[in-house]
Amino acid sequence: MLLLVLVLSFIWNISQLHGADPTDGFTNIPLTEANFKIQRPYNLPVEARYSFENGVRRMWVYANDKSHSPNSQTQPRTEVRIMGHDYSSGVWQFEGYGFVPNGTTGPSVVQIHGATHESSTIILRIYDGELRYYSGDLIASNMYDKWFKVNLIHDVDEGKVTVFIDNEQKFETKDRGPGDLYFKCGVYAAPKNISYYMESRWRDIKIYKK
Repeated sequence: MLLLVLVLSFIWNISQLHGADPTDGFTNIPLTEANFKIQRPYNLPVEARYSFENGVRRMWVYANDKSHSPNSQTQPRTEVRIMGHDYSSGVWQFEGYGFVPNGTTGPSVVQIHGATHESSTIILRIYDGELRYYSGDLIASNMYDKWFKVNLIHDVDEGKVTVFIDNEQKFETKDRGPGDLYFKCGVYAAPKNISYYMESRWRDIKIYKK
């Protein structure tokens, strides 16, 4: 009997890492187009760097583009900023399917913006087909030219962020403290080692709360 319990426990633990639905126990928060704010180079119309067709949000930017505001000193970006669901406590989750074409290197493709003493809690960047935590820890390889599912779970009260790729837990880290927190995805150029042209596509974006 004890052996059976141990085997079932092992199987359950493996299922949490491989193929489990990370949204189990969460409540889906309905989104409308009003929740999707597009940030893009301030001197260009939205359609010059963004399209939304057949459910796919395509965002692109060039290394020499302007920032999203004339008063900003940040790198160029074209990103979806989720509006209306900023948070500072609790357990929240972003889910979306991303696609990065071959040749795009350097940009953040999804992030949780805000923290106590930093501008972001977590950033996932793509470098030569590898998805990384900022420019450091490797999260997943061979990410070019295919759709992949991303789930970011932020437990603010526990100070923890968990990353799932295609329903498999890939990474976990401490956060950087509470703040005005919100989700973003698209392309936001890193400070260095970026390609001239950067693009990512996103579909089926959802927000969950526990």
